[in-house]
Amino acid sequence: MGSSLSATVNAFGVTVLDRHESELVTAALAVVSEQSPADAKILEGLIGELKATSELLDRQRPLRRPTALGGEPRDESTLIEHLCTIDGLSGDLALPLKATLSRTYLLTKINFLRGFVKATSAIREVADVAKMTHDLREELAQSIYTLLAEELFLALLRKPDVTRRTKQRAADQLITVWDDAMLEIDDFAPLLESAWHARNRINSAYGTLLGATETFRLVTEDCSPDVLEFFGREGMSADESAAFEEFLFNMTCEELATLRRAMQQQHLSAASPAWAAEILGRQIEELEHGPAHEIDPMALYRSYQRRQLAADFRLMSGAPGPRRTAEGYLMVYLLDQQ
Repeated sequence: MGSSLSATVNAFGVTVLDRHESELVTAALAVVSEQSPADAKILEGLIGELKATSELLDRQRPLRRPTALGGEPRDESTLIEHLCTIDGLSGDLALPLKATLSRTYLLTKINFLRGFVKATSAIREVADVAKMTHDLREELAQSIYTLLAEELFLALLRKPDVTRRTKQRAADQLITVWDDAMLEIDDFAPLLESAWHARNRINSAYGTLLGATETFRLVTEDCSPDVLEFFGREGMSADESAAFEEFLFNMTCEELATLRRAMQQQHLSAASPAWAAEILGRQIEELEHGPAHEIDPMALYRSYQRRQLAADFRLMSGAPGPRRTAEGYLMVYLLDQQ
């Protein structure tokens, strides 16, 4: 079974996976086939789903190619203008079909890689399988960061305080990503990848809630100096500072305010994750965990979504606090520098 499945991967790996991904998946599949044929059968099904989704996406018209429907011309400029007017309430219904299929392909790939991480994590007897699982988890993280970047660009398009020119650049970048399923975050947003890569490798210590420890750990995890300089520059707005605090502590500024009030009322000089979870009434997720300090990119995705929802709520309700995530402020700056 192992040779048959490996041949299946190699048959389409060049078109839907890059070389490193294809080699890694082929090696992992061989190990799983030997140790757990039942799991290998499930992974074979995931391979087929990824291939089918890729083929469906490949049949779609390139988004920059002009066309017309109902006498209405459609081209790159009309699509960019359309994307600049979306308000977010229509969701994927406002996006071109290829955009939705591109996002579906990416979600299929994420599910595919999660399956491989799960299957290899269950194997203990094979040498170097831990490194294989680690490498698969890193590929999974990169795909999730790519999805996060798409979510971020879409969030900027629906923000009324983002300029038209910035939205046009964000829309243009989205079209490029939707038209090429092989693109990953390091190809179009390396600074964002650096920030998420580093943040995914630290858990907040909380302490005095000043963020010094968390910022230092970002440095030790090789977060790009450009990211740290942006959030440490003079003249930074209060909202930018608050959004960066949210990023550091993996919670909203409202939750941080709740913790600071509780610390004052209880005369505490330092907070712990367990105490914070009790005060907030929710589980405090760890972005990296276990004796091997493996990352949980799904937890990072949930962290971004929590902060983005809070920012959208403030914008709609007029509540105080940042109207964008830290990543949103950074991306607007980067788009404006183009």
